Amino acid sequence: MADKKTKDSLKSAVADSKKKAASNASPPLADISQPGIVTLPQPSPSQASSEARKFNLVLALSTIAAFVTRFYILYHPDQVVFDEVHFGKFASYYLQRTFFFDVHPPFGKLLFAFIGWLVGYDGAFLFDNIGDGYSSNKVPYLAYRALPATLGALTVPVVFLTMKHSGYSLAATSVATALVLFDNSHVTQTRLILLDATLIFSMACALYSYVRFSQYRNRPFTFAWWKWLLLTGFALSCTISTKYVGAFTFFTVGLPVVLDLWNLLDYQTGLTLRQFGHHFLARVFGLILFPFAWFLFWFYVHFAVLSKSGPGDDFMSAEFQETLGDNQLLLSAKQINYYDFITFQHKDTKAFLHSHFDHYPLRYEDGRISSQGQQVTAYPFHDVNNAWMILPAVGFADNDRADHAVRGGDLVQLYHNVTQSFLLSHDVASPFYPTNQEFTTVSEEDALGSRYNDTLFEIRLNNNKRGDIFRTKASPFKLIHNPSKVAMWTHDDKPLPEWGFKQQEVNGNKNAQQPSNTWIVDEIVNLTGDRALVKPKLVKKLPFIKKYLELQIAMFRHNNALTSSHPYMSHPPEWPFMLRGVSFWTDNGARQQIYLVGNPIGWWLATSSLAVLAGLLVADQLTRRRRNFVLAENVRARLYNSAGFFLWAWAAHYLPFYTMGRQLFLHHYLPAHLASALAAGAVLDFFYTSPGAFHVVLRRQPAPSATHATEPIKVYPPSSRWSWLVSGVIISVLIAVFKFFAPFTYGSPGLDVQQVVDRKWLNFDLHFAK
Repeated sequence: MADKKTKDSLKSAVADSKKKAASNASPPLADISQPGIVTLPQPSPSQASSEARKFNLVLALSTIAAFVTRFYILYHPDQVVFDEVHFGKFASYYLQRTFFFDVHPPFGKLLFAFIGWLVGYDGAFLFDNIGDGYSSNKVPYLAYRALPATLGALTVPVVFLTMKHSGYSLAATSVATALVLFDNSHVTQTRLILLDATLIFSMACALYSYVRFSQYRNRPFTFAWWKWLLLTGFALSCTISTKYVGAFTFFTVGLPVVLDLWNLLDYQTGLTLRQFGHHFLARVFGLILFPFAWFLFWFYVHFAVLSKSGPGDDFMSAEFQETLGDNQLLLSAKQINYYDFITFQHKDTKAFLHSHFDHYPLRYEDGRISSQGQQVTAYPFHDVNNAWMILPAVGFADNDRADHAVRGGDLVQLYHNVTQSFLLSHDVASPFYPTNQEFTTVSEEDALGSRYNDTLFEIRLNNNKRGDIFRTKASPFKLIHNPSKVAMWTHDDKPLPEWGFKQQEVNGNKNAQQPSNTWIVDEIVNLTGDRALVKPKLVKKLPFIKKYLELQIAMFRHNNALTSSHPYMSHPPEWPFMLRGVSFWTDNGARQQIYLVGNPIGWWLATSSLAVLAGLLVADQLTRRRRNFVLAENVRARLYNSAGFFLWAWAAHYLPFYTMGRQLFLHHYLPAHLASALAAGAVLDFFYTSPGAFHVVLRRQPAPSATHATEPIKVYPPSSRWSWLVSGVIISVLIAVFKFFAPFTYGSPGLDVQQVVDRKWLNFDLHFAK
């Protein structure tokens, strides 16, 4: 009996010790892997029903307002606006099934083509110029614009539901929603034939779906858990299938997923390694493999629809082009034989390899000495001086010259028929590039004698397949000078002086692998006999993966080359403060203009909220270093888990632009702006509700020698009327500013000089301000 009492006493002492240790222990760091998860005080059934009705009413009103603002005078202007020249054109190419090239993935463009197909449009109009009329060309532009307008309108309720299911108050949810609903830039960008509405809607759906998925983290592998996981994956796929910046949304979701898995790996969760493996594989499938399958599917549809030759052919390899019907390679590609007279065309500049009797001057403008050899240039027009005979390095017998095909890797000589000389390169500086070799010609005597080696060139096919037959049109190649290994190259950025007849310089580029060294054989001159006949050829097949990979490489290479200046481009530091916009369209007669500009008050509010949120997180970390625990754990958890998630979403969609060298415009910030609107709502809710509902406390942890803790100091919340008053003022100001800038959003009505000047905000470069 005494033993039992002793055991009970020991158990009681241990329990008391654990409680005391728990009360003195510092709260754990918040887990930022679960956005929107927080335990709220449970209202009574009647209060819950009343609150639900209020949420539903505001959701309905916001959705109606979103459709009104996006569809208002959607028919105006009845002309091509800004980048409608591109995406309307691409829809027409889809409908005509002609291959085109673009730096963006196909999903958003396929949606426009699908709308055109639904209304029975044939794609005859090609959207060539800003200002071209729609009605006069019978273009169903309203149907096209209705797609982004619908997606832009639906983004608003998605923002609302994201805030609601993250556990925020109706007042804060309404402000976050209004920041997107009454933003002029979102309205402008999502009522035109552009991709951004699809991108932003998909991004918003991805955030919302992940918030919903996180709510079921304690019920894994249920139907609802799988549903929201796969919907998150599908939304992620739609973002990156519309524009590659959709990868930023993958980063947004990816970090909390990794942190969530890291937490699940902790043995205290009670999961076996097998069970953790199931969680890991489910997320890999739902958030990587499933989205990637959809991503590939849209490219498969892209290739299946674009089966005919089109304006995008030149961006692709000859092998790719031969998979397209009616392609010139199928119609006119010919095998090149030795002793054929051929013309060489530079792939980038379209100029032909050319020579004439004139020589390089003795001395160039910078004082350097030339070889005074015969000029070799590039000439943009067809001319008799463009013809060269291709000869084998080791000649065939006179009676055995017919039908010997030129092949990749062969060493050849090139004979210029008009001047009866041979192409040569040697270690003499070219006219414009002291580091590049001069190209010239030499007489037959020298070419077959002392200068023979300097006249040898390798036909290096771009597919690097030695032995492949060399063909006109279909065999892009580099002409490599055999002794020095330089590649023949030309450029059109600076023409030769008068002594070179303003033609293009040709020289030997030491960087032989540079893509701009590529040439093609345009034609075989004076071709006769059976070889001159046009014979029908079958369209070739190419595996999907090979076509996909080639297109990806071309897209990324071309996207990185978009570095030229643009009058309305801007830089990331300007975006959060709405320093300047983009001119989309003008009508000089009516003094109307569409100018991409956000709601300045909304943008500054959202940006300042980001700063406040970042300050709160930093302050929390600093105070905890000094063992001052200012926030109750449930308040702190939501500040990190939900508001922190929105802050991370903003950073993931904004900061990567600092690393880009391509052209950037204000509309690139719109996904980040949506995330900042969510963060702004979270910050407002923190100040609205945290002091009461979440018991913000100030508590100093006792020193190790202390025996008791300081009593918490409670701070009571403001009334709900105060929160609604603040939210009402903010929303009213947003509506007023939205209406003030609405003439730039809708392109109507026209404004006089003073009205335009009144709307100049910071660096806005508006039309009709004089």
